[in-house]
Amino acid sequence: MDVGQYFENTEGMGILATCDPEGRVNRAIYSKPFIIDDKIVALVMKQQTSHKNLRSHLQASYLFIEKGVSCKGLRFCLTMRNEEKNRSLIEALRKKQPCIYPKEDDSDKFLVFFEVDRIRPLIGDALPD
Repeated sequence: MDVGQYFENTEGMGILATCDPEGRVNRAIYSKPFIIDDKIVALVMKQQTSHKNLRSHLQASYLFIEKGVSCKGLRFCLTMRNEEKNRSLIEALRKKQPCIYPKEDDSDKFLVFFEVDRIRPLIGDALPD
């Protein structure tokens, strides 16, 4: 499956789940990830709960639910690798896709890179070809 092509051609909503030091799970709505290559994706994050949780637990789960289709989408098991606060890169990436907060200033945001550990369909285990 070509994940980059999937996200280019599919509308929907993403949810990122992270965990705090005590093991409490936080879930937040996110836009589509930026596909860097077949093993790395990136998300633009504010310094809020999800971003703070990645300081103690590098693992995260990203769920993408396709628009208008019941129970169809993808699940990503992710491990945070690094982040950068490059405003021009963040602005350039955000112009490539619709944003949840299109009119916000990007100066307080981070581009967080994740290794893709596993991709599964929203329901079941077998990915379509």
